[in-house]
Amino acid sequence: MGSANVDTVVNVAHFPLPGETITASSVGTSGGGKGLNQAVAAARGGAVVRFVGAVGDDAAGRYLSGLLAADGVDISALVQVAGVATGSAFVTVDATGDNTVIVAPGANHHLLAGAVRGQEADVVLVQQEIPAATVVAALAAGKASGAMTMLNPAPAAGELSDDVLALVDVVVPNQTELAVLCPGPGSVAERASALAARRGTAVVVTLGADGALVVTDAGVWPVASFAVDVRDTTGAGDTFCATLAVALGAGADLVSAARRAAAAGALATTVAGAYPSLPRAADVDRLLASQFPVS
Repeated sequence: MGSANVDTVVNVAHFPLPGETITASSVGTSGGGKGLNQAVAAARGGAVVRFVGAVGDDAAGRYLSGLLAADGVDISALVQVAGVATGSAFVTVDATGDNTVIVAPGANHHLLAGAVRGQEADVVLVQQEIPAATVVAALAAGKASGAMTMLNPAPAAGELSDDVLALVDVVVPNQTELAVLCPGPGSVAERASALAARRGTAVVVTLGADGALVVTDAGVWPVASFAVDVRDTTGAGDTFCATLAVALGAGADLVSAARRAAAAGALATTVAGAYPSLPRAADVDRLLASQFPVS
């Protein structure tokens, strides 16, 4: 459950300074939004996926609906909001593959808690580009139905209350988001451990090129990164979250699931754009076999 946007991606040599005008090397349009990216990545990873989101009753909304359906995602719960534009994101990618993103939420902010009704699943994955009340409703409904609940706290909007944490089985922040969720001094491992200790929620921190960190009340486990040629990091975090959800839903333990998610996230950095970069299960299998061979 989450956002759906049309992404406009601009490639530049470097990010502009305030007041600076630079020339882009290329520009393109594709599907995006953390919710859509995660839904498609999960489907390409082999899961049966229903996406709960909102688009405008416009050409952009029809375009996104078509992309989701083409990847086999169930869009029966996709809401069309009359009189509101479909969400948009403007992504700038520099020569190193790093990116900045500006989001115009549009219809995403009209996804109401009522859209949760009747949406049962084995795993419920939610992120925060939709109204906060809808996020909580989705987690609560998932928890009540016995689903595994996962929260990607992006963008981070502040510390999570104990009541919300109690609804989450696994929270998946990056380092920046973790600093918002658990402010104050301490290393990444210390902050993640403090967050996990509050309500027994597992924490999986994505570390970009440094891999990931799995933290529970039982300990801390680093997950190594994968060696790939980075072209564009857009969508890598969404790919990680989705792949983690699929692996956990299939019965993998948290560390093994995070290792697979790290491989999928690495592959997503090798292709420009978010939606085009989302890998398929067979590609992830090949990378895992090449860098973590089975003896």
